[in-house]
Amino acid sequence: MDIFLLVLGSLLMLLGLAGCVLPFLPGPPLCYVALLIQQLQTDAPYTTRFLVIWAVVTVVVTLLDYVIPVYGTKKYGGTKYGMWGCVIGLIAGLWLGPVGIIVGPFAGAFIGELVANSSSEQALRAAFGSFLGFLVGTLLKLVACFVMVWYFVKAF
Repeated sequence: MDIFLLVLGSLLMLLGLAGCVLPFLPGPPLCYVALLIQQLQTDAPYTTRFLVIWAVVTVVVTLLDYVIPVYGTKKYGGTKYGMWGCVIGLIAGLWLGPVGIIVGPFAGAFIGELVANSSSEQALRAAFGSFLGFLVGTLLKLVACFVMVWYFVKAF
């Protein structure tokens, strides 16, 4: 049974790493589930405290992945129109695959700023902020997932 749990956990870890860049897979939650599955082995490798801490990290990183592009838009001078455009672009981008998840927030913030009568230069600046926010969110997911992979491998 331990070997089955190890194989299942390994597959979830790989899917979790892929989910850091693919919009249709929730990367950190999949990696966390792999840790939980490993906990079901005969000799549980993690403490309850460890699992609670990683549950919190997983939730925070997943939420930040949606919030950071909006924050980046605002930080780079975007208006509420640009922030809403970023959110709408992010949601629309989920349906368009990996390219959509990158282009969606950028295009949404740009269009939102143009609707708000911003200059093209200001709209482009706000769109850049949303793209930068997307990159930061992706980096956070990758870091969290790679640390969970490290703990997963270390528990052997």
